[in-house]
Amino acid sequence: MSVRNDADLVLAAQAGDVASFEILYARYAPVVHSILLGRLSPADADDVTQNVFITALTKLESLREPAAFAGWIARTARNAAEDHRRRMMATAEIDAEIDAALATRGTQSEDAEAARALQAIRDLPEAYRETLMLRLVEGMSGPEISARTGLTPGSVRVNLHRGMQMLRGALGGSAV
Repeated sequence: MSVRNDADLVLAAQAGDVASFEILYARYAPVVHSILLGRLSPADADDVTQNVFITALTKLESLREPAAFAGWIARTARNAAEDHRRRMMATAEIDAEIDAALATRGTQSEDAEAARALQAIRDLPEAYRETLMLRLVEGMSGPEISARTGLTPGSVRVNLHRGMQMLRGALGGSAV
């Protein structure tokens, strides 16, 4: 079985091949989830990830350049995050929900530390935030991040290195 490139998968999906879209979903769901997790709560990121792919499926025919799928789906995710945030309640109410959820889970200090680290990542510039989410949350390697985002391997290495430095600084030099 040969590995099909994104352009071939998009063309097949545009022609109605559901299996091709499923491959695109499997390939890009971690990327979309990481982009959203950098902007939304974990529960919202899960829900919006599904919505992004529903939108992608319904609007796939509008994608004129099939090889540009990676950038298109990433932009769709970023737009969906902004749309979702606009519809959400005030930040204080979201923080109250997170605090209540953490209190019910029993491992409050570990969860609080994880929430602090996640917030520190969210506060980073977008390029660093997205590559760190893909590496630390989704467990992708540098070459996988490069393939999914369209960044050069060198750019991924630089973004990961600088992002980790910034994250360590934001967390007070503690190990990540």
